Amino acid sequence: MTKPKTTAQRKARVEAILKTLDQMYPNVTCALHHTSPWELLVATILSAQCTDKRVNEVTPGLFAKYPTIQDFAAARQEVLANDIRSTGFFNNKAKSVIGAAKTILGEFGGQIPQTIEQLVTVPGAARKTANVVLGTAYGIASGVVVDTHVHRVSRRLDLTKNNDPVKIEQDLMKIIPPDRWILFSHQIIHHGRALCVARNPKCSECALYNLCYAADKTS
Repeated sequence: MTKPKTTAQRKARVEAILKTLDQMYPNVTCALHHTSPWELLVATILSAQCTDKRVNEVTPGLFAKYPTIQDFAAARQEVLANDIRSTGFFNNKAKSVIGAAKTILGEFGGQIPQTIEQLVTVPGAARKTANVVLGTAYGIASGVVVDTHVHRVSRRLDLTKNNDPVKIEQDLMKIIPPDRWILFSHQIIHHGRALCVARNPKCSECALYNLCYAADKTS
């Protein structure tokens, strides 16, 4: 398809993409199972370089063994690492989770911070993790979550030409209305899992087909 040339045309295309995503994924939310902001933070830390499915298999037993933030803060790193071994990078993740628990207890009175500036000071909570927690747990649109799916799909849809997650987020925040940041992230993540997969994307089944001009789009 012909790429839009004017600002108005580009804006109209983004609006059409958002409308189509609403039709495809109207009520999606975070795939990580949790019952509190703290559990979501832990699950998001564990999800780095790991599937949400695997994290959801690990966290029920984990939260049963460590029911409070205080329990995580008191955990021995080698024991916690073994508890989360199947999520990969378990030593670093255990260190981050214990550090996060101690920081939240010591610096924030046991409450998960509700600003991006405070939350990114918590061990293991870089900007992507902070955006997940703020958006899903509190409904605070602090930015756009850029995971591997958002990275890939946003580039395929030509919403960004960057590869750096920080720059991708900046590009998306300029063209996606702030009141859509949270839902847009969830929709693109689900789309990246369901249809716009990394290998052999299911382009013929995609309602965004006529709005996409990825070089490797299949018919």
